Amino acid sequence: MVHVEEPRLRAVMEGRREDAEALVAQLLPRVRNLVRYSVRADSDVDDITQDALIAILRGLPSYRGEGAFASWADRVVGRVTFAASKRARVERTRLKQDEEDESAPVLADDAPPEDCILRRRMEKLLDKLSEEQRRALVLHHVMGMSVPEMAEELEVPFETVRSRLRLGKAHLRELLFRQVGHEQVLP
Repeated sequence: MVHVEEPRLRAVMEGRREDAEALVAQLLPRVRNLVRYSVRADSDVDDITQDALIAILRGLPSYRGEGAFASWADRVVGRVTFAASKRARVERTRLKQDEEDESAPVLADDAPPEDCILRRRMEKLLDKLSEEQRRALVLHHVMGMSVPEMAEELEVPFETVRSRLRLGKAHLRELLFRQVGHEQVLP
């Protein structure tokens, strides 16, 4: 959990560059992880992270201090990420219409450091879910949003969100059991 002291927030709003840089440095790991869990293309993570951090800094005057700063920042990250996802989806649709036979290149998966193996495994499993199920699971379990908040954010009915969560969990559980079973069979 990111803890930001109120004096630092005031200093950033007053335009103190060193405090803004310190705030960005403090938020960067959390923001980057939230973005990485939400988007499929690793090539987009850094750009969206940067956009989200800029949106947090620009939107800071709207933070009223009524809740945890980290929760407010997470919502900003979510909005920026989902806006970028929508733009990417529109672009992909347009490209598919223009070039039916062309597919996007797949990035090589470099071996992760040992302390990130579990995270990378979970990302790979999440990649196998539908975009809707993945987004629902990330919003609920990573960003801590309630079902009504998700329904509002995603602009879908309450029951649709519940269904996506239920189906996403079931699909993820099935994928995990398959993976664990496969690993136990192989030496």
